[in-house]
Amino acid sequence: MNRTISSRLFLKIFLTIVVCFLFFVSGRVSADQPHMRAALNALRTARNELQIASSKKGGHRAKAIDLVNQAITEVQKGIEYAK
Repeated sequence: MNRTISSRLFLKIFLTIVVCFLFFVSGRVSADQPHMRAALNALRTARNELQIASSKKGGHRAKAIDLVNQAITEVQKGIEYAK
């Protein structure tokens, strides 16, 4: 049970950090958008790590992957919009 709680807590903290990071960088985008591209790379890395993680997380890993995919899409849209 502690392992499940730890996994859930980790996912919540991780996603909170990603969202905060994206909000932080969104106001500081320059013409070449290095921060948005760095965020995109970080999200892709996070998605890869989640995909290779054990799937026995009560559906939370799958939900986290979905949320990271949504974040990737939003970052890509933000990069395109700024062009």
